[in-house]
Amino acid sequence: MAFLSRRSVACESNRHSYQDLSLAHSQLLLSDSHSSSDSPISHDAEHCPQNKTEKTKEPEDGDRVKTKLMSMWNNVRYSWNFKSKAHFAKDSPIWLLGRIYHQSLKTDDSTSLPTNNFESLKYDFHSRIWLTYRKEFPVLNGSYYTSDCGWGCMLRSGQMLLAQALVCHFLGRDWRWNESGVQEEQTLQESLHRMIVQWFGDKPSPACPLSIHQMVSQGHISAGKRPGDWYGPSSVSYIIKQILERATDTYPELDTLRVYIAQDCTVYLDDVKQSCSKTRDYEYEDAEYEVIDDQWKSLVLLIPLRLGGERMNPTYDSCLKGLLSLEQCIGIIGGKPKHSQYFIGWQDDYLIHLDPHHCQEMVDVLIPNFQLKSFHCHELRKTSLKQVDPSCCVGFYLRSQRDFEDFRRNVQHYLVPTQNKGDYPIFVFSNGSSPHLDDAWFNQDEDCLSPAASQPPSSGPATVGDNYLDDFEFL
Repeated sequence: MAFLSRRSVACESNRHSYQDLSLAHSQLLLSDSHSSSDSPISHDAEHCPQNKTEKTKEPEDGDRVKTKLMSMWNNVRYSWNFKSKAHFAKDSPIWLLGRIYHQSLKTDDSTSLPTNNFESLKYDFHSRIWLTYRKEFPVLNGSYYTSDCGWGCMLRSGQMLLAQALVCHFLGRDWRWNESGVQEEQTLQESLHRMIVQWFGDKPSPACPLSIHQMVSQGHISAGKRPGDWYGPSSVSYIIKQILERATDTYPELDTLRVYIAQDCTVYLDDVKQSCSKTRDYEYEDAEYEVIDDQWKSLVLLIPLRLGGERMNPTYDSCLKGLLSLEQCIGIIGGKPKHSQYFIGWQDDYLIHLDPHHCQEMVDVLIPNFQLKSFHCHELRKTSLKQVDPSCCVGFYLRSQRDFEDFRRNVQHYLVPTQNKGDYPIFVFSNGSSPHLDDAWFNQDEDCLSPAASQPPSSGPATVGDNYLDDFEFL
């Protein structure tokens, strides 16, 4: 399978190949636009054998009224646009997904070299894909919900982390969105940008395989969760893995990417190798595309963690900041208690985040040239590390096997708190394979802890089985 890299996007030789890809997607959108509104659950039934033999129980009238009242209240509550701005220290560096910026630096007009000043930081931040609460989208299967306001924040945070992985995969970390207009040489990149946003559109459609509808459907298939139920960072990481695997049925180019989830705070190397290795008879449909690694598929590595008891243990502050300083980091899903956020940077004792708690109108991504403005945020916001919930999931994007090996070496510096080198690492690498089934996350014993997690909270992080990993509740 061909890999669409950032450099191949810019190559003139690939222009026609991308146009063919866009034409195929346009045909899919055209055919889907006539069917998605008539049969909003057809895609779920297609991928869910249970749906063929078991019908979802319809909500009762009382539940219907309660759902509508709650949705109306949350739509009003989260539609307010708060204009408060976060203030950043001028003499401290700011890190954003592995890039460092200095607010005190001035732009040097005498050179064409980029300057990592505050304006460059805002440009980088604004280019990240922002996925928030939406309202008035097609009803979620098995409910009367037409909005995820008040309960879908962790799902939205997971979407943003996955979106950043896809941006790195198809466009590269250096990509920036030019909101004012698209120049001729940027049209191919903008087409891929729109394609990524479309995948997360709020429709139960094959053209939107990473939508809130698909995530809620997968949560029901895997764990019996219903629309309106809360999720934790750990459960969302498995939903990300499952919906991305399903998405390859509609978009084969996503088959160049694999998701691996660390079991019990341990990255098992044999499992990673098995997940990312390409089969010998692997064929590339387009020789024109650049192949980064002909033996290895790109990897999204997700590591669910619990760093403390009821509150974040400040011992691990340096670990989180160190991980966000790595080039391979695609962010952290977590947040304040019962208030999920997507962390992408830091300064001093604050984490910079994208907040999903802003309710916006649904955007129909199946129409040509749909508006992109609501998918990008201008206002930088920050949260004190003292307020951060200890349950989180850290994500990394590793393009090739060589990148994975480099990451293994570089990340070691940030796995143990700097204050006390005798503490347990927040996660480890191990030879061999995991003794647990990868898809049995919803059946794990809630009280099951690994040896590291059985220590006091100051000694080591808890594992995936810890019930604190799923403590984001319905607001």
